[in-house]
Amino acid sequence: MIDVTKTSGPKPYRFDVIVSDGGGETRHDVTMSEDTFNRLAGGAHSPETCLEAAFRFLLDREPKESILSRFDVDVISRYFPEFEQEMPRYLTP
Repeated sequence: MIDVTKTSGPKPYRFDVIVSDGGGETRHDVTMSEDTFNRLAGGAHSPETCLEAAFRFLLDREPKESILSRFDVDVISRYFPEFEQEMPRYLTP
């Protein structure tokens, strides 16, 4: 389960994210600029939905324990160059 709580925004948006499963939970402090949000979600989704989709993308590629505890969404593309191209698939219900 991915629990996303927006704590501030939009300059930048800041979120507390908790990822939990049968093996426990991890906590993450994540920022996302308004420009990045607009580029990824195109105004069709909320910032929380966009960030949840980004975490689903990450969890398809690595265990929750490998996700940085503090990061900006832009850093995901450094580790996974396909991130922005794949995001529409994760934003679709």
